[in-house]
Amino acid sequence: MLKGTRPGILRKVQPISVHGQLSWDVFFSDPEDPDGPVQMARVGAESVDRHLEPGDRISLEYLLGSVTSVTRDADDR
Repeated sequence: MLKGTRPGILRKVQPISVHGQLSWDVFFSDPEDPDGPVQMARVGAESVDRHLEPGDRISLEYLLGSVTSVTRDADDR
């Protein structure tokens, strides 16, 4: 996907520090196949909604095939 948004179900969020820069490893699955494979995206801390919990429906914004931000789905608030 060049640019767009996809839904997901959050499985886990894990902080990671790479050379002192904080990022988040976001583990998620496809809402149409919740028992399917879990995918992971590494996203900068500034691009992830605060207070996300496992099981939340999320929206993943993509640019050139990479996740650039993760937000709680508007329907899940």
